[in-house]
Amino acid sequence: MNLSYSSLVATFLVTLGSQSQAFQPTPFLGKNVQIGSQAVNVSRSTKAASLSMVTSGPLKCRVIGVGSAAPKTVITNVDLEDVVETSDEWISSRTGISQRRVLLHNEEAGGESIKTLAADAASRALEMSKVAPEDIDLVIVATSSPDDMFGDATSVAASLGCVNSVAFDLTAACSGFLFGSVTAGQFLDNNGNTYNNAIVVGADALSRWIDWDDRNSCILFGDGAGAAVYSVTGEDDSKVGILGSSLHSNGLGYEKLKCGYKGSPRTVATPGDGTILSEGSYERLNMDGKEVYKFATREVPTVINEALDAADMSIEDVDWLLLHQANIRIMETVAKRLGLPKEKIITNLSQYGNTSAASIPLALDEAVRSGQVKEGDVIACAGFGAGLSWGSAIMKWG
Repeated sequence: MNLSYSSLVATFLVTLGSQSQAFQPTPFLGKNVQIGSQAVNVSRSTKAASLSMVTSGPLKCRVIGVGSAAPKTVITNVDLEDVVETSDEWISSRTGISQRRVLLHNEEAGGESIKTLAADAASRALEMSKVAPEDIDLVIVATSSPDDMFGDATSVAASLGCVNSVAFDLTAACSGFLFGSVTAGQFLDNNGNTYNNAIVVGADALSRWIDWDDRNSCILFGDGAGAAVYSVTGEDDSKVGILGSSLHSNGLGYEKLKCGYKGSPRTVATPGDGTILSEGSYERLNMDGKEVYKFATREVPTVINEALDAADMSIEDVDWLLLHQANIRIMETVAKRLGLPKEKIITNLSQYGNTSAASIPLALDEAVRSGQVKEGDVIACAGFGAGLSWGSAIMKWG
């Protein structure tokens, strides 16, 4: 099936926050893309367009607290030498990862779970913010691996004592925390509602979904949670903390990074021969590493510049670069393409691995608490991952 340019491209006008922008969709670059059972040929003439994009200028809210949590169990690169054919040097030189934290199975976990990690991270963020739990109006938990298929946000909110909040989960894979932060910002920026304070949590346990016999994927991922408290700033523009953002998604790249539904047949004894239903389960996480690397290093510098444009800023205004902690080579390549020195990269990848939606807030929490990030610092954040999804937000700390 060949899709023409006209059938792929639509022009939309999106208004978010204080800035509106017209845009055109652009597909995942590649000759053939599988969408369900259809093989779609994407012509090179469509490469200037993007499937979805929204930008926003300043949102009247700021980050006033951060927190993080990680499982107690550590698996080092040396440990993995007994699991798959690999070595500490091979892993660290190609990824920048030295170890990762992982959740254990049920009884062995000692009470640790995605819910408890998310709640611990949020509790620490609340403590820093000095906002009482009952004053939180919104709780968003960004996760692709909840303990409960129906979502963990309500349980997390309840455990924190956020009795006056509405809570829901948001799924955008490794872009989840960034998408969740912009979503919370939209709630807080709206003068027509009563939202004043929000908690956004990024929490994932992809160790549950990777193939531990595949050395290309099992070396990459770890588990963890990070959280931020956002509060309204009113009309004081000097205190605005989300200065500009740009978000994208492109389902034509779905096959490059996925964890698809699997299921197994289950016959229900209805009259006649019965009815064969599907009993739920999922495949192992599947990733085309080379394509994801090319996607990230191509799109992330662009989306950061889009967010800077939305903020009416330039790269010279940026104090720190905080990317989804996937691979140190991606971070260094993006920094180089933006014209930023490596010294401006915030990273804790070596200690945690790729923690998906948790990676940005987990790294931000450590950078703030260590004194690396100071009040008034401008941070260019960007997430990218399955969907495909990617986005950037320019944030000011404190």
